[in-house]
Amino acid sequence: MSAGLQTATDARTGKGERDENFPVASHLIHPKNRGAILAFYNYVRAGDDVADHTGLSPERKIELLDALADALTGKGGSDPSVEPLKRELASHRLPPTHALELLDAFRMDARKDRYADWDELIHYCRYSAMPVGRFVLDVHGEDPACVWPTSDAICAALQVLNHLQDCGKDFRNLNRVYIPLDTMARHGADVSMLGRDKATPELLAVIRELAQRTLDLLEEGKPLPGLIDDLRLSLEIAAIHRLAVVLTKGLLTRDPLSEKVHHGKAGFALTALGGIAVTLLRRPFRPRAAKTRAGR
Repeated sequence: MSAGLQTATDARTGKGERDENFPVASHLIHPKNRGAILAFYNYVRAGDDVADHTGLSPERKIELLDALADALTGKGGSDPSVEPLKRELASHRLPPTHALELLDAFRMDARKDRYADWDELIHYCRYSAMPVGRFVLDVHGEDPACVWPTSDAICAALQVLNHLQDCGKDFRNLNRVYIPLDTMARHGADVSMLGRDKATPELLAVIRELAQRTLDLLEEGKPLPGLIDDLRLSLEIAAIHRLAVVLTKGLLTRDPLSEKVHHGKAGFALTALGGIAVTLLRRPFRPRAAKTRAGR
């Protein structure tokens, strides 16, 4: 299956933005910015699918990821997932930094399948999640000094939440464990428990501790919608934040190995609308954000 893979795009699984757990450039985002976000998503999706490909060796994954980076920076050949992003970066006068940092996370996935502690996991999130929020904010011209810290907290929380929801699947399909090993040891759990049909009490205690830490990150990121100048982006982030809070609280009582944690379509919509409504009510009273980039 993998012998014919010549570019990262060849490894695409067919998963798209509509298959993600959270909105990706929904119609709340202004059309002038949606193209850049979708181009970024498709580039990153190609790299992610390489990292998760079960038919590729770690060495071949690194080769394909390096080629994907070189295509974006102009150091190598082309790739179908690259050209739209190159055009959008040029149009918005943005460097490729955030996209390249995400490739660093995928290189980690190719080489690493265990995380010792929370700090190691957050270091992974620094490259696997935080650049996404930073890119979206940069596309909208928001001030990094004002919004990056709270965005980073939300993005890390979303990443950890996904790890917790998918902990069984990641272990069974990829032998990859993002749950910190020291947290497992503290509760008397071990990695093999992730392969069961139902979580043990020890593993549930691990999930709940990490879910609470994720809620702490979401609380840290809570001010972000009120700091953003662009109303439509503010509402998009408010919806995502509210969805994440509800899902994470669900992990305090549910077993991700045996119970569905994701929202259904109706619950997804209602929860998102709740976040949007609260932000709209609060927005007239928000403090003025710090000065944004020169020229705005």
